[in-house]
Amino acid sequence: MSTPFLVGNGGGFSGDRVDAPVPVVRTLVKRGLPAALFFETLGERTVALAQLERRREPSLGYEPMLEPLLEPVLADCFRQRIPILGNYGAANPPAAAALVARLALRLGLPGLRIGLVTGDDVSASIALDQLPVHEADDSLDMRAAHLVAANAYIGAEPLVRALAAGADVVVAGRTSDPALAIAPLVHHFGWSWDDWRMLAVGAACGHLLECGSQVTGGVFWDPGFKDIPDPANIGFPIAEVTREGGLVITKAEETGGLVDLRTVKEQLLYELHDPAAYITPDVVLDITGCRLEQVGRDRVAVHGLRGTARPDTLKVTACFEGSWLGEGEVSVAGPNALARARATAEVLLERLRRRSLPVRARVDLIGVASVHDSDDGALWRGYRGPEPPEVRIRLAAEGADRDAVDGAAREVLALLCCGTAGTGGARWRTTPRILTRSYLVLRERVPTTVTVRTAEDMAA
Repeated sequence: MSTPFLVGNGGGFSGDRVDAPVPVVRTLVKRGLPAALFFETLGERTVALAQLERRREPSLGYEPMLEPLLEPVLADCFRQRIPILGNYGAANPPAAAALVARLALRLGLPGLRIGLVTGDDVSASIALDQLPVHEADDSLDMRAAHLVAANAYIGAEPLVRALAAGADVVVAGRTSDPALAIAPLVHHFGWSWDDWRMLAVGAACGHLLECGSQVTGGVFWDPGFKDIPDPANIGFPIAEVTREGGLVITKAEETGGLVDLRTVKEQLLYELHDPAAYITPDVVLDITGCRLEQVGRDRVAVHGLRGTARPDTLKVTACFEGSWLGEGEVSVAGPNALARARATAEVLLERLRRRSLPVRARVDLIGVASVHDSDDGALWRGYRGPEPPEVRIRLAAEGADRDAVDGAAREVLALLCCGTAGTGGARWRTTPRILTRSYLVLRERVPTTVTVRTAEDMAA
């Protein structure tokens, strides 16, 4: 087999651990093999929240932790020729690229080349009402919705263009998660864009690494049932990929967590609606013939991946301000806490009925029944378990009228004097509620632009 190319992950979502990339890069440098590092920081709603941030401050709207994520590793990656890729541009890739340029100058790296990829934002160029709605999203009530963002999931091709032009850091907005791994592999190995088997390996690599520590024991961890070593220092993943399509998942050295058949199986199946057809912009991945093999400590090989031709369309996720969400919380503690919590919950719901507020509301008793309860509160009303020492009561209200929603959430404040004995710790907030709806658009209607400039030129 050919010399492996290493793909490391430094972050799996916006707000992930800022110290996670350091041991990954340390491992990549120590191994001395060709390598790349990527950050996957966007969820379905993250771009919409970033767009709202950009509305408030036009110089923002990118990953808020971008500087502390990159600062500890940027110089080492630049000197070792390890390109960094990420969708951390979010709603404002140019501003993110400018931040990277300023950081590079501060670190004494004026020659660092920054690749800027734009074109995923289609909110001003495509009429959404003329596009087919993806999956089951046509059931959403969009009558009061106001568009915040519409971004297409672009594939690896523009990222490869940036790497081919010499980019040391690639800044993009909404890319598909697997594209962040496919791009450096295609660039390094020269894989063809219609070599579906190799692209399937790249897609699987990106899919397994995209959530950071989920494949190295995070979320998998269940104390006493599925234990992991040193969870406070859980390591982030690294993939070894060969030109012929070999794929091994491992992790940063001298870190906690683990990589075994169980962790890789769980992540492989994560968000995989159809194991025979995991659709990405670059390839349709088929894992139905996949076989996993433990080939060493914290090393799992992935065999039998297949791919078929990429789709003609790209997914566009649009986010809307559709209503308001009000949340109010208050605690009760001590003897008879459950009875007082139930009584308080009933009072809150009755207060909303008496005020005739135009909201949809529910109450959860956190610590008794919340995660699995329904809007009618059947579980907390019917709970017959042990008496809890304390209960946190949460009122949630949703509606189109901000004042009504805020008034509903504020009802918890009155409980400090009007509520049961031992009630305290009230808080409330009212925020825009983001709705997401996905569409399909022909890929030729989403052109992308790539520019590559040095940090010195970009900051000038």
